[in-house]
Amino acid sequence: MNQRRPDDTPDGGAAHPAERQPSPEFPDQSQRVPGHTGEMAPRPDHGEDSYRGCGRLSERRALITGGDSGIGRAVALAFAREGADVLFTHLPEEADDARETTRLVTEAGRRAVPVECDIREEEECRRVVDRAVAEFGGVDVLVNNAAYQMARSGSLDEIETDQFDRVVKTNLYGMFWLTKMCLPHLTEGGSVINTTSVQAYQPSPHLLDYAMTKGAIVTFTKGLATHLAERGIRVNAVAPGPVWTPLIPSTMPDTTEFGAKSAFGRPAQPAELAPAYVYLASQDAAFITAEVVNATGGAPLP
Repeated sequence: MNQRRPDDTPDGGAAHPAERQPSPEFPDQSQRVPGHTGEMAPRPDHGEDSYRGCGRLSERRALITGGDSGIGRAVALAFAREGADVLFTHLPEEADDARETTRLVTEAGRRAVPVECDIREEEECRRVVDRAVAEFGGVDVLVNNAAYQMARSGSLDEIETDQFDRVVKTNLYGMFWLTKMCLPHLTEGGSVINTTSVQAYQPSPHLLDYAMTKGAIVTFTKGLATHLAERGIRVNAVAPGPVWTPLIPSTMPDTTEFGAKSAFGRPAQPAELAPAYVYLASQDAAFITAEVVNATGGAPLP
């Protein structure tokens, strides 16, 4: 396993993308859902030692779902180092990871508000938005990032109704409710950023229900962007390819070769996704809406 970290090369040049982060073969590992960062090998990189902010989100107020680990933690860290206060959601089982995200945001000199929440419940979503308004006085950036998947062999018969409900309610209902409830509090110049996936374009049979929801997120993003343009609120999405997060060892049957089929022969680390969210949230992207930033590691898209 290539363990090279994302440091610059000795001569000052940028490292080859394939060599910047660990590549398979990874140790065989599995966890119970929702998974925990501390049990992963290699440990995910959220930008703890590499992300440097420059004030692009100064005094902004962000609400991030699933901010305890993975992409959500990397985004929370990057937003904080760019000057934003962060409220983020997590499940009860993710309290340990949530404490670490809180530490990282606080060490960046910004406010961190972790909220235990299951976004499959409408009233829980309302409580989260109410808490953000109470803590911050409003919301400038909403990041709909929380998601659930569970790999199956590829047979539709294996997707039970309970699983289907969890996937759809986490990935779509939660996003819909939170966005709807945030809109009265989003100011002109605000931003909504949704996490979709390469699965929206290249659905894998073993993740069919998950892929279906990610396609719906692309449609929701583009439609809502047109609807909110008049109000000066931008709506965009990020579509990651394979990313090394706790969702992988807790929902995939074999992680040893995870991400090996990307053009760079490895999965992305959460730290490599965060800059896309920072860009879309910032005024650098003031003329960008209804777009999907594809960070798929070279996966061919239609």
